[in-house]
Amino acid sequence: MHIHELNPWRTLIALSAFIVILIIGLITMPKPLLKYEKTVDESVNALVESDAYFYPWELEQVIAKETDTIVLFDLRNNFVFGQGHIPGAENLSASVLSRKENIERMKKLRDLGVTVVLYGDSELDANGPWMLYRQVGFNNVKLLLGGYRYYFEHKDDLSATINDDGYKRGIARYDYAEMAAPKDGAVLSDIEKPVQVQRRQKSNVAAGGC
Repeated sequence: MHIHELNPWRTLIALSAFIVILIIGLITMPKPLLKYEKTVDESVNALVESDAYFYPWELEQVIAKETDTIVLFDLRNNFVFGQGHIPGAENLSASVLSRKENIERMKKLRDLGVTVVLYGDSELDANGPWMLYRQVGFNNVKLLLGGYRYYFEHKDDLSATINDDGYKRGIARYDYAEMAAPKDGAVLSDIEKPVQVQRRQKSNVAAGGC
């Protein structure tokens, strides 16, 4: 016979204490820092909206410090950021986007009516962070078209990019034609042709059997 069967009050007290602890835990549990307000589909559909993007030629105004309503966040790591970045940009590595201090900063910028422009090495690098912030209610976040690589290629004359749609194609990371070209002065005709492998015809199945 269990000891609690001899003393039901002890069981009731233990159960009551457990319930009280559970209620206190639920009451004191911190609220989640992020609350999703949009579905993934809604965020993906937002990519076709014009207000989702920041154009390269618009950077001239930011670099010249002619506006205080736009903030650039470089999502690359500290080392890469130190090697070169868009003037005036702040480094906010993609790995720390959801930290409490960064979420609080984003809320303040949103309340102040400041537009946050995210960029990575390429535009694709910023798609994920952009979608995260959009899903949790930061509609003031935009993507820099072309990313840092496109900016770097056109930084001497950004105003000319207003008539250029090269950011849609992106910039090739590697020159595959050069990599595949023959070396040491060789020409294509000097390169041995690949050996043609011929299938061996199967011989007839041996006759006989059990």
